[in-house]
Amino acid sequence: MDADWDEVCQTGFIIPGSRDFPAPITALAFDYVQELLWVGNNNGVCCSFIGRELQRYTSFRTQPREDGRVRQILIHEKGIICLGQKTVHMGKRTGVAIWNIRHEAMEDLRCMSFTSKSNTEILVAGLQGTMFVIDVNKGEIVKQAPTAHHYTIMKKSRYICAATKSGSVDLLDPSNFNVVKTWQAHGSVINDMDAQGDYIVTCGASMKQQAAQPYMLDPYVNVFDLKNMTSMKPMPFPPLAAYVRFHPRMLTTSIVVSQHGQMHVVDLMNPNSSNVRYASIQYLSMFEIASSGEALAMAAEHNIHIWGSPSKIRFVDMGTPIELPTPILEPPPILDWSQETPLSSVGMPYYTTPLFSVWPENTLYDAGAPPVQIDPSFLSTLKKTEWGYYGRNTRGVLRNQFEDTRALGKATNALHPPKFLSEKARESMSSGLSAAAEVKAEQPDELGMESLKPQAPAMYRNLEIKYSKFGVDDFDFRYFNKTNYAGLENHITNCYANSLLQLMSYTPLLRNMALQHTATSCLSDPCMLCELGFVFDMLQKAEGTTCHATNLLKALSKAPNASQMGLLEDESHGYNLTTVVQNLTRFLLERVNHEYRSIAPASTALEQKLFNLDEASNPGDLIHKLLATSAVDSVKCVNCKNETVRPGDTNVIDLMYPPPKPMTRGGRATKTTFSQALKMGVERETTSKGWCSRCAKYHPIQMRKTIHSVPAVLAINTAISTPDHRRLWATSGFLPQEIGIIVEKGQFFCFEGEDIRQHLQRGTHKIAVYSLIGAVVGVESTTPQKPHLVATVNVAHSDPTPSAKSRWYLFNDFSVRSVQDAEALTFNAAWKMPIVLMYQLKSANNQTTTDWKTKLDTSVLYRELTSSADHRTCELLQKGEETLGPGSIVALDAEFVSLKSPEIQMNSDGEMETIRPRAHALARVSVMRGTGDKEGVPFIDDYIAIKETVVDYLTKFSGVTAADLDHRVSKHNLVSLKIAYKKLWVLLNLGCKFLGHGLKQDFRVINLQVPRAQVIDTIELFFLPARYRRLSLKWLAYHILREDVQQGNHDSVEDACTALKLYKKYQEFNDAGIFKAILDETYKEGAKCNFKPPDHSGGGCRTETPPIPAEAAPGPTTPLRNATSGGGFGVPAFTPNGKGR
Repeated sequence: MDADWDEVCQTGFIIPGSRDFPAPITALAFDYVQELLWVGNNNGVCCSFIGRELQRYTSFRTQPREDGRVRQILIHEKGIICLGQKTVHMGKRTGVAIWNIRHEAMEDLRCMSFTSKSNTEILVAGLQGTMFVIDVNKGEIVKQAPTAHHYTIMKKSRYICAATKSGSVDLLDPSNFNVVKTWQAHGSVINDMDAQGDYIVTCGASMKQQAAQPYMLDPYVNVFDLKNMTSMKPMPFPPLAAYVRFHPRMLTTSIVVSQHGQMHVVDLMNPNSSNVRYASIQYLSMFEIASSGEALAMAAEHNIHIWGSPSKIRFVDMGTPIELPTPILEPPPILDWSQETPLSSVGMPYYTTPLFSVWPENTLYDAGAPPVQIDPSFLSTLKKTEWGYYGRNTRGVLRNQFEDTRALGKATNALHPPKFLSEKARESMSSGLSAAAEVKAEQPDELGMESLKPQAPAMYRNLEIKYSKFGVDDFDFRYFNKTNYAGLENHITNCYANSLLQLMSYTPLLRNMALQHTATSCLSDPCMLCELGFVFDMLQKAEGTTCHATNLLKALSKAPNASQMGLLEDESHGYNLTTVVQNLTRFLLERVNHEYRSIAPASTALEQKLFNLDEASNPGDLIHKLLATSAVDSVKCVNCKNETVRPGDTNVIDLMYPPPKPMTRGGRATKTTFSQALKMGVERETTSKGWCSRCAKYHPIQMRKTIHSVPAVLAINTAISTPDHRRLWATSGFLPQEIGIIVEKGQFFCFEGEDIRQHLQRGTHKIAVYSLIGAVVGVESTTPQKPHLVATVNVAHSDPTPSAKSRWYLFNDFSVRSVQDAEALTFNAAWKMPIVLMYQLKSANNQTTTDWKTKLDTSVLYRELTSSADHRTCELLQKGEETLGPGSIVALDAEFVSLKSPEIQMNSDGEMETIRPRAHALARVSVMRGTGDKEGVPFIDDYIAIKETVVDYLTKFSGVTAADLDHRVSKHNLVSLKIAYKKLWVLLNLGCKFLGHGLKQDFRVINLQVPRAQVIDTIELFFLPARYRRLSLKWLAYHILREDVQQGNHDSVEDACTALKLYKKYQEFNDAGIFKAILDETYKEGAKCNFKPPDHSGGGCRTETPPIPAEAAPGPTTPLRNATSGGGFGVPAFTPNGKGR
């Protein structure tokens, strides 16, 4: 109840056309379909009033005058049901009677309620021994139920709550009307009652001895818990409670009113705190609240008082139009027909059947199509032959491909593929401008409401990577992403997980948990939590560079139960993206829950601070507080009442939606909020047929959850399955950015909007506020586009520095752009629906920690992980003697094999076009010391055990053979990809600088994102931008080092050692101030021989990398070519161990 609530209207209840005095009001009800208030009097007349001004609408008699007053009014979509002493009447809102029922056994009817069949059936009772069940649609009595109790008030919740004349409340089964439980609410009588959700509230009176009146109202309101079937603490009300109603939107809030107009707004969970208002009414006889919660109606004898906020009072949220009387049309004028009368004065006839001139739609079609418009500038480029002209196909279509030429002239917002980087470089060469000069501004985020368009706009559509002869590295990803947030490539198997990975990455608690685990000594393979940590760290270090999650998606294909759950694309033909990504969410969180417990995290400082825990907390308790909803499942047989209890913890919540009520045309059901769907999804109270072990039969089984606690991260599957659900999500403002949750005594309460602020101000309950991190959104495009997934994420919650405003971004694979809040939170029933939501405790927003870096487990670098290697080519680091840290230089080189051959087609111009490039996998990685006494000695030389099918070992370029990767015959240090990657990841986060030649391609295949400050790439050091050509390692070794390398097959140890020598030369030349001159000379000499050194291999291949001797001699050497002293540049040549003479 807002602060500006006051009385906005007052009117007397006088029946139009009647000479009677104003009659007392005996029944009052707000319509939930139209903006109407219904009133009944003691003469059997029912009237309606429109809106806040209470404009009279309809008035009709429901029963003979001698039958007395209207006792109750029940609202139905089709009309109004009025209850009299001996009559039940249903009429339309316009006053026309639908049916009227009288029966000889109807003696003194008092109350009625809908049954379990929703709005199609009502139960009528009173001070008599028979109850009647009436079919609303047929207007017939379908059943008579004998009863031993006399009822005066009925309210429908999960049970039919019926108040007796003796002060007790019977809970009736809504199906068979048997008494489930009886609750003695008051000593004598019940004056008013209401039921909503899990609670009943009653106002009553008790008999007072030696008092002026035999009954006196009780100074409290009694409360009953329907879920636990127990009485709760009464709500005190000193002014004597006369009437009570639940607030329709606030589940535990009630409004209590005295007979003299004093109103208290009270929360059941905190009955001692209330909001008090006063109405200037002498004696209140009835009280009612509208379904919108924005209006109150009070009856005082024959007057009606309306209370509400003058600025926004309404009876229903989205009411249907009120049918007003059809105005009487004046008869058409009689024409004085003459020769001068214009024919236009004759009106057109009204046709009740279609005319023959109205052609059916299926008979209309386009005849032919306009030709394709040719650009005049294109004609000048054509070449003439004997048979005509020909030229390059620049229109982007295949030969004989159909084109919709009518749509070519229409504006389109499609994202056209950018030019390849190599094309831009060639253009810049011809224009004399630098390729880096083309800088586009970030795509604007104010594009209007794209989500309201009838079809998916370009920013939501599926994107495709184009390939040149240089592969995927030639694709301009920055064209689609001008932000500092990394996207993910989508040409990898199982890449549908990209959107979920992005959402999890920007959930601070999930990211911190994954990194804390990854920093431990865990070497389990597969370990999805480690893989998540690798991806999250990669996305964070990328700073806008596009990444790919190849290693994680490979691990997913090896993970147990992944195939059974249908998570693998290559095994799921025709799979549903919505189901798959929801199953993936459940699968990943279950794996995270299991794997986090397997080993103590590197640091738990953030969690200890957040949950007020001590350092002794075990990983199981932490992960439970982070991810698991702690609950107990109760399973109860309806027949024998046998109840069993079992643990019901869950990591993912599936929403449940209230069943829609039957609606007539133009009608509407009660408004459903996200909080209601979440509450139903958490508690999951359902009834289904199941096996009862005690009855040894199938019976209806009731299941419900008792909630003990909720986690810090809420992962929610929206479970949208019907058109009604889609229309619900398309409602503006349905998804709140913040929710408040209270868990008390096994019950779950959810709030949103203004309710959260009120609970925080009161401070009586411990309410946990959650922020919406983002959502995985399904985009359903029309042919030829395929449905796919995007992520909308509020990155403001994950940044280290808190932001006053939300910052929403749309992650569409490698396309990342900023969007407005309304764009991110608006959905479209036609093509845009949320699938997975992620909420996190608001207090954990912007909580990031780097403790895991200081406690990083480096043991993987110091111990031998395989014992099968009999040809050791590296010397492990010595624990305590060799320590790597920020600034330590390590030389790296890697070799690869091919898993998939490239897919190439011939285009219409006769040119080769790459459809899918070659897919590589890491086969060998070598890392050597870059400084110290053992400079040039490798400490990592791992061969990777590849489980996928290898189509080409690329032995000429990699030096790797099939036997090297076969664990049965390999004589090398053969490890899993996880171990090899973990070593490099540890070096990366220790702050080491990686030195090598052409590291960009190495890092790409390894799937490692290294900041520029930690990369020393000799291909960039020895590069003149004005020459546009980068020099090969072989040429640089020949010309700078005077050494022949890569004679025959490549060797990663040799290449890493050569790069290290080149770097030392670079430092030497740079210190001497001659580097520029030497580099110019290198390019000049290379141009003479096409940058290819002469072949001195003699037709033979070089030998294997020599093993490290027992005395740990310096690292492997490369063949030394005879050179004159000084190396030709006035500087000493390198000796085989890489040091100057």
